[in-house]
Amino acid sequence: MSSFSRRTFIRTSTAAAGAVALSHATRQAAAAAPARRGVNETIRIGVIGIKGRGVSHIKGFESLDGVQVVALCDVDESVLNQRADEHDKQTGRKADRYVDMRRMFDDKSIDAISIATPNHWHTLAAIWAMQAGKDVYVEKPCSHNVFEGRQLVKAAAKYDRLCQHGTQSRSCPEVQEAIRLLREGVIGEVYMARGVCYKWRDTIGRTPDEPVPAGVDYDLWLGPAPKRPFSRNRFHYEWHWHWDYGNGDIGNQGVHEMDMARWGLGVDLPSKIQAMGGRFMWDDDKQVPNSMTASFFYPERNQMLVFEVRHWAGPHEADFATGTGNDTGVVFFGAKGYMALDYRGYRVFFGREREPGPAAMGKGGVAFPDFIKAMRSRKAEDLSATALDGHLTSAHCHLANIAYRTGRTITFDPKQETIIGDSEASALLTRDYREPFVVPASL
Repeated sequence: MSSFSRRTFIRTSTAAAGAVALSHATRQAAAAAPARRGVNETIRIGVIGIKGRGVSHIKGFESLDGVQVVALCDVDESVLNQRADEHDKQTGRKADRYVDMRRMFDDKSIDAISIATPNHWHTLAAIWAMQAGKDVYVEKPCSHNVFEGRQLVKAAAKYDRLCQHGTQSRSCPEVQEAIRLLREGVIGEVYMARGVCYKWRDTIGRTPDEPVPAGVDYDLWLGPAPKRPFSRNRFHYEWHWHWDYGNGDIGNQGVHEMDMARWGLGVDLPSKIQAMGGRFMWDDDKQVPNSMTASFFYPERNQMLVFEVRHWAGPHEADFATGTGNDTGVVFFGAKGYMALDYRGYRVFFGREREPGPAAMGKGGVAFPDFIKAMRSRKAEDLSATALDGHLTSAHCHLANIAYRTGRTITFDPKQETIIGDSEASALLTRDYREPFVVPASL
């Protein structure tokens, strides 16, 4: 057989005939199992979704002492074999290969699952993994909709598993210092944050429906999403721009800046949300807006957050010199001045004359070590971004998209996490799940 081994073939064929998920007894036993790896023992990781960001997961975990990536999973056989061959050559160890993540979860020797699938799979994959007794590192956004995020938080608590969200700016010492200074009043009382996500995005054009490429398990790729024909503009990476699978750039790059904005303000969820925007310049297959401005209001704190996504920007237009031609970051406004913050560090300016204040710049954050530290300590406080952190930040992105899609101001109950007086908007807090890929409502 090809490098897609006979063992892998047997596992994936068995999966097709097997149960949809782990049995109730297996789930309960696995979730109740104690942590298996001590301080000096090797932690074994499985990575799901290895076309793009998953490559960083593989390299990031393999770079850490006492950590091994022992299993890889992707529904695209060509991607799976390429990445696994690269891994095996670089490490001198063979990683198990899976097409169906559920078979990976059956392996009791795996301690944690790292998830870099498309967004529509993040929550369900994470919940299944935790039900199987695994700790979870899940990419941003941790959810495809607001309902999913809350279920992820419940699952982490119910199964007593560690769940790290992939907003790695929280692991950056300079960003941590900036948040501390905001709390200490460096710019006085903070009344507003303005987040920007200006990234160069070209048109994706149009592609026809076509047969599923050989070696791709398209039904598994769709998972919770509705059944529809295959098109390359809804597959590798371009899925970001379709509501069924992605959340646009506000839920892609923007979730990082949204997290810093929410963290700096010290807020959980908003009471009112407004958004407007559209698809400008190009006639292509995108469903999501390529430009949007959203506003979030927290009346009990007398604060607001404004967030702007654009697909076209002048170099360093917002003065976040990331060196890529993109502008991504947050400006906090206070009674004494303002702070400009991005994923590498911050600068403070005072008064009308913009007199320079404290500043620090580093290399950015890397969250994988924090996750491993928490796995060894079994302390959730060692996680730089918990499931709850991820949920609250991702929910902001989802609520902005709901306001845009309905064209109305959204009145939101932040305690109940419900939309008030708008049934159409409320329906977008969740989705219609395609059996058997259903995020459980009861946890």
